[in-house]
Amino acid sequence: MDTAAKARTDPEGTPEEAGAIDLAHLRRYTLGDVRLELEILSLFIGQAPKTVDALKQARTDKEWVMAAHTLKGSARAVGAWRLAKLAEQAERLGGPQDRDACESILGQLDEAAAEVRAHIVALGAPA
Repeated sequence: MDTAAKARTDPEGTPEEAGAIDLAHLRRYTLGDVRLELEILSLFIGQAPKTVDALKQARTDKEWVMAAHTLKGSARAVGAWRLAKLAEQAERLGGPQDRDACESILGQLDEAAAEVRAHIVALGAPA
């Protein structure tokens, strides 16, 4: 695999390199079944806002970390690297004690989630 392809599919790579969704990554799991990809992406864009809302509503460290971890995992599963990286940063915050840091990361998560949603809708997934 060439370096550019690795960067696009590596969750530790620069998330912006692959765009909002890394379809090559997702296709490894769907074996190129476009209908399955769209179904998975549709489920993702339905669930992601709920998970971001769970972060916004978190009152304890446990609630915060669980929501951030969930978002990180689901974003990685579909190849939404930028969103996954931001969720990882949120998870590392450990909880809602530092409201300024939390508000900052929540704003970035909202922006990244909107970008992912727009990309998925443009692919033809039902919103």
